[in-house]
Amino acid sequence: MNHKWQYCSLGGVVRVKISTGEDIACLGELDEKYWTVLSCPVNGLAMDRDTLSYLDSDSDGKIRVKEVVAAAEWLCACIKDNDLLLKGDSSISLDAFNDGSPNAPGSRLKRSARQILDNLGKEGGVIGIGDVQDSTAIFKGTRFNGDGVVTPLTAGDDAVLEDTIAGCIATVGSVADRSGEQGVTAEMIGKFYDLCREYSQWQAAAARDSVFPYGDKTPAAYAACCALKEKMADFFMRCRLLGYDAAAAVALEVKIEKPEDLVSCPIARPVASGVLSLNAINPAWDEAVSELVSLVPESDFAGKDGITEQGWKSFCARFNAYEAWLASKKGEAVESLGLDRINAILDEDRRQDLLDLAAADSARKEESDSMDEVRKFMYLYRDFGCFLRNYVIFSDFYARPDRRAIFEAGRLFIDQRCCDLCIRVNDMAGQNDMANLSGMFLIYCRCTSKVRSESLDIVAVLTAGDTGDLRPGKNGIFYDLQGRDWDATITKVVDNPISIANAFWAPYRKFWDFCVGLISKSAEEKDGKVMKEMQEKASRTLASSPDTSAAAKEQTGGRQAFDIAKFAGIFAAIGMAIGYIGSFLTKLAAGIAVTPWWQLIVAIAAIMLVISGPSCFLAWTRLRRRNLGPVLNANGWAMNANVLVSIVFGNVLTSVAKYPKMKFTGQYRQKKSAWKWIVPLLVFLLLMMVVAVYFFVLRDLALWFSQR
Repeated sequence: MNHKWQYCSLGGVVRVKISTGEDIACLGELDEKYWTVLSCPVNGLAMDRDTLSYLDSDSDGKIRVKEVVAAAEWLCACIKDNDLLLKGDSSISLDAFNDGSPNAPGSRLKRSARQILDNLGKEGGVIGIGDVQDSTAIFKGTRFNGDGVVTPLTAGDDAVLEDTIAGCIATVGSVADRSGEQGVTAEMIGKFYDLCREYSQWQAAAARDSVFPYGDKTPAAYAACCALKEKMADFFMRCRLLGYDAAAAVALEVKIEKPEDLVSCPIARPVASGVLSLNAINPAWDEAVSELVSLVPESDFAGKDGITEQGWKSFCARFNAYEAWLASKKGEAVESLGLDRINAILDEDRRQDLLDLAAADSARKEESDSMDEVRKFMYLYRDFGCFLRNYVIFSDFYARPDRRAIFEAGRLFIDQRCCDLCIRVNDMAGQNDMANLSGMFLIYCRCTSKVRSESLDIVAVLTAGDTGDLRPGKNGIFYDLQGRDWDATITKVVDNPISIANAFWAPYRKFWDFCVGLISKSAEEKDGKVMKEMQEKASRTLASSPDTSAAAKEQTGGRQAFDIAKFAGIFAAIGMAIGYIGSFLTKLAAGIAVTPWWQLIVAIAAIMLVISGPSCFLAWTRLRRRNLGPVLNANGWAMNANVLVSIVFGNVLTSVAKYPKMKFTGQYRQKKSAWKWIVPLLVFLLLMMVVAVYFFVLRDLALWFSQR
């Protein structure tokens, strides 16, 4: 199939026209050479984030041509009339879905859309994007939603299953299903029953008498025994050392400086017999020993004279079975349910019933996933036409003021101007490399909001007005597309021509700035020289002799007499110069008097053309080649065609404040200065003198030399 494409001219570039649904259906046939954009970033675009995520099928942060083609083919397969994609509607009739065959994408979407409306309790045959935005509301109150998660609602009226599910959630954990309810999966159900069985079997092993030697007091007795084990071992070790060498008694002696030190002291003083008397216990450990005595018969660990090492070891051995039983503990995750409830759950054995519920829920996966596809369809159905206008043809950029391009960020107000074309900057380093290639006057700003504690970088395109007061550090206000205001500060300016009128006066401004700078420099030098001379004279005066009158007389006596012959030549030279100037002015006036007025105008125009012509020509060529492509390219776009900004279109992108003429009155009004008229008059006279010199003086000089 060879589709016949239509073409149009936008921004001075021929582009493929997307005007019918058939054009969208045949996008796969369009050679990539004819696409305006080959890829664009997902971030920084004025389009719904969900739509961009659906277009970015591989989630790499870029939307490429193949992904756009795939979306176009899927959308066209879902509906009967492809022209609907160009309207950008946020709702669609269920009859518009292509339900020609039961397995067609449109048939599944239609069934799912109908199910969504039923779940929401809505009647009618139209579904809108607002109906699919909240998936929780769609599946709320539904017993099965295709995610394989069993919730208490899934159990229906079965109280036992509902109680079991609640116990599983409380011990094993839970996940949220599509309705937002907490539930358990088949894997969690199996794990829950395994833990219950293990815990029950572990508790059953404790029924043997050897495990609990002291019955219900065994856990407390074991804890009391463990609390004394270390101290008892230390005591018997000291006793053995003392029995081995009586002289060790001095080394084993412990000094006590304050009552708190008793805790770290031995449980009792060591004796050579190695018997711990219950009447000689360290006061700090007396309570722990009394606790043990209250739980077990004293005869189990103490003899008639006290506790021996062998007797203590035999007593501790009574807990070996209990200790081993504790070490083999399993299923502790469900221990909080209590043994009775766990045994009841195992006796009822509803495990298979729960697994069947999970399987029944999973069986609805395709249907529920189709509901998610309805959400995807609705977002793409609404925004796909707009996306194509900003990807294939770029028509939205040239459709002001009706539409805006998706890469635009808002408006910048600065220096009595509104820059309507502002783009969010994703990569400032890339902008530094590419921005100057655009040929446009660019203003980079750092925008901050203290209210939202956010910041962003933008670049604004300036196409009208003057550029004299725009420099880094100047502040303005940026309004994003949501109407939020940001404090904007210029960080960088890329200087390029703005208009031909601006370029016409540029040489004169530069010359004026040069003259002002030269005069200022000369004045500064002379001021510095005068100040230096004054300082030197003051220094010499302070350092001179007190007898200033004598020195003055000597200087006066040594001064030379006035030589009139020396100054005669100077006066003669001055007179000749004045004569030449007078003669020049006379000839100039005579030449102007006999020259036709139109020749003077032509001469002045020719001079101005020589001065301003090159600047205007360069500005004209640059203004015709202004291209937004490099700016977008530096922002992550793969531009396949130029995005030219002509002189006429550029006037739309920047608006300048225009005030009515008013007569200013009041005490502090600015007084009119004569220099406002003197300076232009002097410039005009200077130009006239140049013309006269060229046409009259030089001509007379040439004639005079020829006669010689």
